[in-house]
Amino acid sequence: MASIDTFSFRGKRTLVRVDFNVPLNEKLEITDDTRIRAALKTIRKISGDGGKVILMSHLGRPKGGPEPKYSMAPVAPHLAKLLNQPVLFAPACVGPDAHDVINRMNDGDVALLENLRFHKEEEGGDEFFAGQLAELGDTYVNDAFGTAHRAHASTAVIARFFPGAKMFGYLMEDEVSALDKVMRNAAHPVTAIIGGSKVSSKIAILENLLSKVDNLIIGGGMAFTFFRALGGNTGNSLVEEDKIPLAAELLNKAKEKGVKVLLPGDSVIADRFAVDATVAASESLNIPAGWMGLDIGKNAVSDFRACILQSRTVLWNGPMGVFEMEPFATGTLDIARALAEATAGGAFTLVGGGDSVAAINQFGLAGDVSYVSTGGGAMLEALEGRELPGIAAIRG
Repeated sequence: MASIDTFSFRGKRTLVRVDFNVPLNEKLEITDDTRIRAALKTIRKISGDGGKVILMSHLGRPKGGPEPKYSMAPVAPHLAKLLNQPVLFAPACVGPDAHDVINRMNDGDVALLENLRFHKEEEGGDEFFAGQLAELGDTYVNDAFGTAHRAHASTAVIARFFPGAKMFGYLMEDEVSALDKVMRNAAHPVTAIIGGSKVSSKIAILENLLSKVDNLIIGGGMAFTFFRALGGNTGNSLVEEDKIPLAAELLNKAKEKGVKVLLPGDSVIADRFAVDATVAASESLNIPAGWMGLDIGKNAVSDFRACILQSRTVLWNGPMGVFEMEPFATGTLDIARALAEATAGGAFTLVGGGDSVAAINQFGLAGDVSYVSTGGGAMLEALEGRELPGIAAIRG
């Protein structure tokens, strides 16, 4: 497998799959350019080598054909400002219009193709469409971790056309390396912190992690299904009644494998789901009727923190409570601080999944952990133990 660091792109047309699926307002202005900034290092390396950078991405969910509101056109001038150089825009991603723009490129130039999903063949993983895209380049770089779990034409199928000239971009390299440090070659003890509201959305992750971790911390609303499995009283807390047997089974599996499971011994409870609710503290196994657990309590924070600080590898996926509401944000904030402390002490810490990423960004601690993943769905599927097509296509 080629490496972007040592590969010379001079004079080569390089197709780069990026994830520029950015939010736009009604004026078609970009409101969050995080995903664009994440690709800048890769773009600058290829352009700086004297390569022609041909960027391809999807945006939104067009219904199998061109829709003006999903055009990539507004991204080109925004990217040009960030790069401080012009960015050509091709009004199509395949065919004469795409070729015309690329034929006008000089070494070091950057071009952006129109939305890949204006062609239904993209999501269908169509080989002919992948071949049409491949005609536009001499080398292929995948830097779109956010779509690595999709076997689409531009993320997986296209790689077959570049057997000796395919590689990860810097963002993908970082994501794959971070995942490998947790899932393939972790330093022990390994602790996974799994939170969020529902057990049902994390079943496959929990089952896969049981063979990889030493400690499993469970927080958030999903913890109460486990407390019910232990015969506890959970009041009005969120419980998935049909998942209680599964929770009991997971606890038994953990015991068999020697995995220590930490549930929050106490909780911050409220009389209703509201920012101005009456708040109290309670043992998690005995929440009064009419009350609901909305955050982990002080003792739980202390227990979880101690476990995190004695770990060499920590994965965090899912908040400890309703962190969006200030009265119930403390537990999630304290866990984020514990991760920062563990990182400073030499542990490798990976934060992945939409809500935990949102939380660590909200608390301003993203720079204090080892790695914050950019791909929600891709990260979750990787944690479930699935092989991601976009990664396999480059490694294969």
